[in-house]
Amino acid sequence: MAKTSGKAKATKNKKAERTTQSRPKRSKKAAAFSVLEKNILRAKGISEAQIKKMIERGIRRRGDFKQVGDAGTLAALVGVSAEAAANVMSWALGAPVLEEKNIVVESGDVVHCVHCGTKQPKDYKSGDLCVSCGKQAEPIMGCFWCSSIGPGKFCRQCGAEFVPTGELELAILLKREGLPKQEIPEKLRNMSADEKNVLWGRARRY
Repeated sequence: MAKTSGKAKATKNKKAERTTQSRPKRSKKAAAFSVLEKNILRAKGISEAQIKKMIERGIRRRGDFKQVGDAGTLAALVGVSAEAAANVMSWALGAPVLEEKNIVVESGDVVHCVHCGTKQPKDYKSGDLCVSCGKQAEPIMGCFWCSSIGPGKFCRQCGAEFVPTGELELAILLKREGLPKQEIPEKLRNMSADEKNVLWGRARRY
């Protein structure tokens, strides 16, 4: 009986060893953020406690932020500020590369035809016809100072700067009130709508 009992124990031990060997080893958890990634997260405004919370929520590497999707979701998951969440997501997902566009800056003396919009050549002179449509490229303006008319930005007769046609009467009023010629256009540009309404009230009295 003793021999039988010993054999039974030996058999059980062998079975236990086989069971232990046959059990699959548990896979280790995926490594959390690398040292570099943690340093970047800190630079983006994430504290050490918030980094730990990310790991607890399942965010363990940069690629996991793709599943998070957006800054609002990250802020809700971890409790970080909206600004910090936006900074992290911009880094994690990669900021989109903006398409470079050629920006053309034109000088202030460039003239475009008021009828067809065509840019006039460099040798264009005030009063010339449009090279595209053949019409007067610039509008004909009335001078508030000498009452002559002509194209361009300045009167050819007295040199006064033209004012918008709708404000011609206001400019004439300021001239009557003794304001110098060179100050009238600038004064009109700096006046508010209410101030111009008051000026219109005085102009209607004449």
